[in-house]
This record gives sequence, structure tokens and C-alpha cells, in this order.
Amino acid sequence: MSVFTPVTDADLAAWLKNYAIGRLDSLQGISAGVQNSNFFVTTSLGRYVLTLFETMPRAELPFYLHLMAHLARHGLPVPAPIANRDNEYLGSLSGKPAVLVSRLAGRSEMAPDAARCARIGAMLAGLHLAGLTFGRKQANPRGAEWRRDCAARVRGHLPAIEQAELDAELAFQAGFNLKALPQGVIHADLFRDNVLWDGDYIGGVIDFYFAGHDALLFDVAVTVNDWCASTDGSLDPARTTALLVAYAESRPFTAGEQAAWPAMLRAAALRFWLSRLEDFHLPRAGEMVLVKDPGEYRRILRLRADAATLPPLPG
Repeated sequence: MSVFTPVTDADLAAWLKNYAIGRLDSLQGISAGVQNSNFFVTTSLGRYVLTLFETMPRAELPFYLHLMAHLARHGLPVPAPIANRDNEYLGSLSGKPAVLVSRLAGRSEMAPDAARCARIGAMLAGLHLAGLTFGRKQANPRGAEWRRDCAARVRGHLPAIEQAELDAELAFQAGFNLKALPQGVIHADLFRDNVLWDGDYIGGVIDFYFAGHDALLFDVAVTVNDWCASTDGSLDPARTTALLVAYAESRPFTAGEQAAWPAMLRAAALRFWLSRLEDFHLPRAGEMVLVKDPGEYRRILRLRADAATLPPLPG
């Protein structure tokens, strides 16, 4: 169960008096999620999701909430934050920063076909284009600097062969200037479990709390590495091509992005190998994190290093 901070019906009912969404009908903890306390909230006027932020600094949260509101205004299927009567998205409940967002329809699909990958590609391009007019700016919290720092933290916990692999990849990545590529707001964690499907259509894109400003191509690489991977970690050509072609129809790739594509797939794999290594070897006290296998993204990184096997970006 990912609910760390309990919320009573009475406390929530009192808190909701500062909102214009009706009276509380039901409150239910959500088992999904690993970093925040999440609840389904039903009122007399609608259905919502309540999130209590367990570890994120309060000062960083307005970026994410205003980004979600911005994307929702542009027609993207993202949770829209609900403002209270003081016209604020962010409040406090049970001693934690708290927000209500609209509850979106659908459920995750963990075995997507090429048609669904194409929809994801088109949606991601739309998200990137809408994000270009977002006025706030916050660096990718898992960007190149974090990857270097995290590697230093976990390196001593690894066997010699993995230390060598990590050192070699960091040296390889240091040779690329990601800031020379098109930049903008990225989701940065668009895995299959962060998309809800309502039939054949995308009902919702959730969990924007790793979003930031970085190379748009990095976001494409993160998405492809998850949505288009076969069980052995290799990229399925049909799904990969479907996603990339659909994306490029709305935002064509530049020549610089085409050249950087193999390295970007490796950078995206490195990011998740490192975060999983940190969760495994250096868990934070009191944090209930579902530790995923670091070896999965180590294998993916090794596969992506074989550029000859990678489907190219559309020209």
C-alpha cells in the first residue's frame, strides 16, 4: 500500500469546505504509486484524486501543478489541478502539501501494440508542442548532472565489472552536448503504467512529478525504451517505427536529433539503471519505494550501445 500518511473522512470533509466541488461521499486509498500518498475522492459533484506529497519540497510543486493545468488547457489528457476558494492549487492536509486533481478514465495497458504506440507518439509530440508556451522553467531533476552525481553515490556498491560499465557510459555521454538539441518541457517518466487507456484512446497521462526542462529527444528515448521493448529488452521494430513516425508527423526530428538518437537511447537507459541502483543500494529512511530490478535497465543499456540494431529516427 502506498498510502503513507493517513487521512480521515472527517479531516478531508473539513478541508473540502474550502473547495467548490460539493460534499465528500467517499475516500479510498490508492495502492499504486511509490513516493506520495494517493487517494480516490468522490464528492457530490465529481471524482478526483488527492495527493499528499511525502518527500518533494513544497517550493518545487507549483511548477508541476501549473504545468499540468497548462497542458490540460491545451487539450492534453492530463489531470487538471483543482483550485480552492483562495484560487490556489496547493494546500496542506495532515501536515503535508496536498493537491486535488481531476480523476481521469481508463487503466494501464502493459502489452501495447503498434497502434497504441502510435497514439503515444502523437500524444507525446502534442505535449512537447504545448509545453513550448509554458512560462515556468525547472531543470530535469534526473538530468545529466543528477546522473553524474548518482553514479558517484552508487559506484562503490557495484561489482568491478559494473563499475567499469558505468564509468565507460559516463565517459561516452560526456562527449555529447544535449543543450544543442531542441529543448522544452518533458514528462521524463512516460512509462506504460503512467498512461490510462479508455478503450482504444488515451484517457489520461499521469505522474508529472519528474517533469522538467531538457532535450525533447530525451523524453522520446525514455518512452521508446519502455513502450517498444521486447521481453529481452531489444526494440521491437514495428512498435518503435509506429511511435516515432506518429511523433514526427507533428514535430519533425532535426538532423542533430537524428545523429544523437543512439546516444540518447543510452542516456535514457542510464537514467533508469542509476535510479534503480540508488533505490536498491541507498533507500531513504522511512520511504516505501517499490524497488525494481536494476539489472533490467543495465541490460537495456548494453543493448542500446549496439547502434547497428536501433531503428533510426524518421528523416
